[in-house]
Amino acid sequence: MNMLFEKYLVPDLVLSSFRDLTPALLDERGIRNILSDIDNTLVTYDDAEPTPDVLSFFAMLAELGIKIGFLSNNHAYRVERFNRDLGYVAIADAGKPGIKAAKEAMERMGAEPETTLFLGDQLLTDAACAKQLGLYTVIVPPIKDRTDLFNRSKRLIEKPYMKKYHARNPK
Repeated sequence: MNMLFEKYLVPDLVLSSFRDLTPALLDERGIRNILSDIDNTLVTYDDAEPTPDVLSFFAMLAELGIKIGFLSNNHAYRVERFNRDLGYVAIADAGKPGIKAAKEAMERMGAEPETTLFLGDQLLTDAACAKQLGLYTVIVPPIKDRTDLFNRSKRLIEKPYMKKYHARNPK
């Protein structure tokens, strides 16, 4: 396995859901900011707005003083609708794994790499973007993965990097 790809595609932590980001885990890592993907990370593509579960998660983060921002490759109308009542920093058409939009989001949040966690569901976009910036990278399985050929191919490419993560982090 190419070490360069491994550096950018193996996440720091894999959780079963965003709900597993506990106050203790965030405090232990010194996390003050979370930059998150939306689709298949927090909600399905079908959920236009945050679910009660997501709102509860955001309320917990707010109590901890943690800032939230969104970085999505989806289009503006989708991201704006999801963020409409939240008012967080949100960037659509982000071009992940490119880092330009992530840098902009972090700047707008006043976030530093060492205190920022990136939450996503894809290694090829989310992890690759986060790792380039030195962010603590948490990956969750997609909530409702698409099964078309393109998405199945992406998951196939990700498989050896997830195996590498699990080999380093046996439960």
